[in-house]
Amino acid sequence: QVQLVESGGGLVQPGGSLRLSCVVSGSTISHSTMGWYRQAPGKQREVVAGITSRGLTNYADSVKGRFTISRDNAKNTVYLQMNSLKPEDTAVYYCNAFYALTSSGYWGQGTQVTVSS
Repeated sequence: QVQLVESGGGLVQPGGSLRLSCVVSGSTISHSTMGWYRQAPGKQREVVAGITSRGLTNYADSVKGRFTISRDNAKNTVYLQMNSLKPEDTAVYYCNAFYALTSSGYWGQGTQVTVSS
């Protein structure tokens, strides 16, 4: 059973930084595409950043230049470094793992990020 556990969320002032982590158990992430999504109150879940098994990355326009996604396959972990945080980044952040060979996707439980002064 594949499980994802996010951590690192919290309350931060505008302009601050946070680093989210997502640890995967039950399967190696070496051949998976990993992604971070977020959902703000009253809004749909949206993609924030993704990283392929080969390390190719993509970002939502709203976070380009501020957020960085990375992966450590040896630790079965994916990270999201968030800098220059804005109040509009406030949301629950979710980690996703997608395995193309089986067309299977898995979600974590989410971690709350609140940007406020």
